[in-house]
Amino acid sequence: MTAPKISTKAPGLTGLLVAASLGMFASFGITQAFAAEDVTEDQIVRALAGPKKPLTRGLSMAPPSEEAAPAANPQQDKFLQSIRGRSTRSLSTAEREEIAAVAKTRPNIDLEITFDYNSANISQKSMASVQALGRALTSADLKGSTFVVAGHTDAVGADAYNQDLSERRADAIKRYLVDKFGIAGADLVTVGYGKSKLKDPAQPRAEVNRRVQVVNMQSKTAAAK
Repeated sequence: MTAPKISTKAPGLTGLLVAASLGMFASFGITQAFAAEDVTEDQIVRALAGPKKPLTRGLSMAPPSEEAAPAANPQQDKFLQSIRGRSTRSLSTAEREEIAAVAKTRPNIDLEITFDYNSANISQKSMASVQALGRALTSADLKGSTFVVAGHTDAVGADAYNQDLSERRADAIKRYLVDKFGIAGADLVTVGYGKSKLKDPAQPRAEVNRRVQVVNMQSKTAAAK
C-alpha cells in the first residue's frame, strides 16, 4: 500500500515531497534523488523556478532547455485555469492524465515527504522538508505561480484504496501549506495517482514510492494574464 507530509489505512495512496529525490519519473519527466533531511528552500526554488536559475547539485528540473520553459500554449493555459480551485476528488481520470502530460514540460521536484504507513499523516522526519517547501513557494521567485501537488502510494493494497490515500496525502500537504504559510488554495492543484506511477517499480512496497511531487505548472506572470 502506500504512504505534501493524515492517518490509518484500510484498503493505500500518495506521498509528498521531502527528500528531494529526483530520478527518472515515468510520468512527470526527469527528476533526481536527495536525502529528505538534506533538501533546502533554495534547492526547491531553483528546481521550480525554471531554466534561468542554475541548479544545485543533486537536483534537476524536467525537462531541460526549451521543454522546461515551454512556449505559450493557450490550450494548456485554458486547461490549467479550468482545474484551479477544483477539489482533488473532482478530477476525472482523463484530467489527471492531462495534468501528468502537461507536467512533463514544466519544472518539477520530487520531494519524498513521507507519511506514516497506511496513513495521510506527515511523518516527523519529513516535517522540515514540508516547511522548506512552504518557504520556497512563498519566495519572491515562486509566489503566485500555480503548482500541482501530486500524491503517490506504494503498491500495497487495492487500487481504489491507494487512489483515495494518495488524494488524502496530497490534500494534507495542501492544508499544511495553506494554514501555515498562507498560500492561496487556488494556487495549489492537488491530484492523486495511487500506485499507478511508482517511483521505484523494482521495489513496489518501498517507502520512496509514498511521496508527493510538486510541479510549477504556470508562472505567476502567465497566471496574471
